[in-house]
Amino acid sequence: MTFPFRTRTASDRPPSSLPSLDIPPERQSVKSRWFRTLVRWPDSVISEIWRRVALCGGVGWLVSWGYSQGWGQLAQPGVANVVPSLVLGLLLVFRTNTAYDRFWEGRKSWGRIVNASRNLIRQLLVAVQPQTAQEQQHQHQAIRLVASFAIATKQHLRSEPLLPGELEGLLTPHQFKILTGVNHPPLQLAVWLDDYLQQQRRRGNLDAVQVTGLMALISELIDALGACERILKTPVPLAYSIHLKQLLLIYCLALPFTLVAELGWLTGLAAALVSFTMLGIEAIALEIENPFGRDRHDLPLEYICATIRRNMEDLIQLGPACGRWEDEGIETLHL
Repeated sequence: MTFPFRTRTASDRPPSSLPSLDIPPERQSVKSRWFRTLVRWPDSVISEIWRRVALCGGVGWLVSWGYSQGWGQLAQPGVANVVPSLVLGLLLVFRTNTAYDRFWEGRKSWGRIVNASRNLIRQLLVAVQPQTAQEQQHQHQAIRLVASFAIATKQHLRSEPLLPGELEGLLTPHQFKILTGVNHPPLQLAVWLDDYLQQQRRRGNLDAVQVTGLMALISELIDALGACERILKTPVPLAYSIHLKQLLLIYCLALPFTLVAELGWLTGLAAALVSFTMLGIEAIALEIENPFGRDRHDLPLEYICATIRRNMEDLIQLGPACGRWEDEGIETLHL
């Protein structure tokens, strides 16, 4: 059996004007950097909880001092701590799982945006057959709208205005002016893409089946955007968050009274360690429940958008040859 193909060398690939997309060290795997990760204080939640941990440790030290002065009534039976520990543990597990589900759902939604964008760019480049230089310019402009959609979605989820620097080379000044005046820029970009497809159908450059397939990809982009908006606009109920914080504080402050009879002067240290664990878990959940911001633990949306733009620029720079099957100069692979 033979399979024809035309080989492409590294020299065929044009240089890219976009910066390198190497993932920064803080986003890379920590499997081989366990101890270095252990002491990365700026990326931990210690800065968020150390005051509360110090408060609980201080209360533990005061209880130890009072107990050493003969106030034996400060000591309470340890069994009184069992039921609150179980209940609070279940609440923390539920809180953390809910936050991580939101984080992971956000990442999956952005993965859908990446995949749909790549497929849409690829099919626009191959399916549309421009007959003139102007039609090719319109084709490239439509392809750039796809990369603009990702950037506009990022800014929309952060409730931030569109930045000219990020969209430079992707939109015309007129298009950028229109986007800055609408309430939902990603939706406007999707409308422009739909309109472009209908124009190509009327001109005979696309048939109904192709238009249907391309519009399905645009709908996939909108669906992923809607999933992100659902995460953003449905926060964890405030009453639940308040009640959990209140229970955590009461538990951590009451803990020394059940430990002092057995630990003595070590009660403050033990209370600090337990409160560090409990308060740290709650703080982690708070950090990741909204994954679209600019905090250090949020999704790397800039890198995701840059990946889409780089893929787009690579295909456009390669020109029509990247999307055309060519018979001339082919070699034969013998299987």
